[in-house]
Amino acid sequence: MAWTRRYDEPQPQRVNRWLAQSGVCSRREAEGMIGAGLVSIDGEVVTDPGRKILPGQTLVLSDAAQAGLESSLSVVIHKPVGVVSAHADEDQVPAVRLLTPERLVGESAIPDLHNRLAPLGRLDMDSRGLLILSEDGVLAKAVIGPDSALDKEYLVRVSGAVTEVKVRRLRHGLTLDGRHLKVAKVRSEGEGTLRFILTEGRNRQIRRMCEMVDLEVTDLLRLRIGPLKLGDLPEGSWRALTAEERAALIRDSVPRG
Repeated sequence: MAWTRRYDEPQPQRVNRWLAQSGVCSRREAEGMIGAGLVSIDGEVVTDPGRKILPGQTLVLSDAAQAGLESSLSVVIHKPVGVVSAHADEDQVPAVRLLTPERLVGESAIPDLHNRLAPLGRLDMDSRGLLILSEDGVLAKAVIGPDSALDKEYLVRVSGAVTEVKVRRLRHGLTLDGRHLKVAKVRSEGEGTLRFILTEGRNRQIRRMCEMVDLEVTDLLRLRIGPLKLGDLPEGSWRALTAEERAALIRDSVPRG
């Protein structure tokens, strides 16, 4: 289905700027689609790259434009412990090396030397779970851009006494590298298990947070990035990110209010 959205801002705005702010594509990509006659407003094909959309008007990207935006390869991996997200040393295994036909669930193009897949939100070598690798710049901005509203959910096993005081400190009141952390959602699930929902991703953040309240992380599993869930994907396996999942990540990355 072609991408369709009504423009509800109070002031007119250039089409390329609005599409970029909405996380649909870059300004350059928008200008290319306009030049190819793939963008219409209220049924009229847009030909001027400087065209503005007015409040109440509806913009439609053709099926060809949508297919072009989704052609970049993006995959979902259930990363196991011992695999690094990227930039592996000589004795380390990078996550991209898991992308083999034998480990594929479903159907997907198999990456080759022409694909430059980068992790969108890294997991350290000692952690496991949901990892996105992508060559899609728009998706990267949606997932790890500074203005992204996507949260991440983790299930964390710890050693040490889990108390309500410690859980309250994990939720709010900790400082890393001289900066206050954003408020986190943390709850105890019993038997040394904590569930974290974060809206930021500082280096080894959960492990360092736990250390500050005398807890040691023994297992860290990322379950979700925004609307995208790990689900039942087997550990060490991968699959293609669907067009619907890509659209949901981009949509939910936009801050509300």
